[in-house]
Amino acid sequence: MDRTQRSRLAAGIVLILLGVLFLTVRLFPQIGELIELEFSWPLIVIGVSLFLLFIGLISGTPEMAVPASIVGGIGGLLYWQNLTGNWESWAYAWTLIPGFVGVGIILSGLFGGNTRKDIASGSWLVLMSMVMFLIFAGLFGGLDLLGPYWPVLLIGVGILLLVRALIRK
Repeated sequence: MDRTQRSRLAAGIVLILLGVLFLTVRLFPQIGELIELEFSWPLIVIGVSLFLLFIGLISGTPEMAVPASIVGGIGGLLYWQNLTGNWESWAYAWTLIPGFVGVGIILSGLFGGNTRKDIASGSWLVLMSMVMFLIFAGLFGGLDLLGPYWPVLLIGVGILLLVRALIRK
């Protein structure tokens, strides 16, 4: 079975499952009331990410883990913000998106084949994303983890980049 056939097969399965879900909610409305869409709408975004990952796995395209991780990570952020009402955290939460890409690259390597290289590059993206998150969250008042000493993190990252540039060819 080639890639195109697997993609069509995966899309057909997903459409059938979605149809069964929507038909069940139509026939049994009390199931739809249990979901409480007002507070759980970000779960739809997370569901889309699982759909993307499923399509990638079924069709033999492990690279689909990257967009699936981005969409899932943003869905997780939206879920947290919806629960807490902390929508102003977008001022620094966007810095987590490169980390979501890194997670997707790691997953792609695990599902695909170039595991060592993908884990290394994905881990580097996750690390840089975490550092950026700490810097921007400290700058915009989202975290008071480092207090007034958050610029030390900038210095540390700069030193790390210099050392990395001098060691590697």
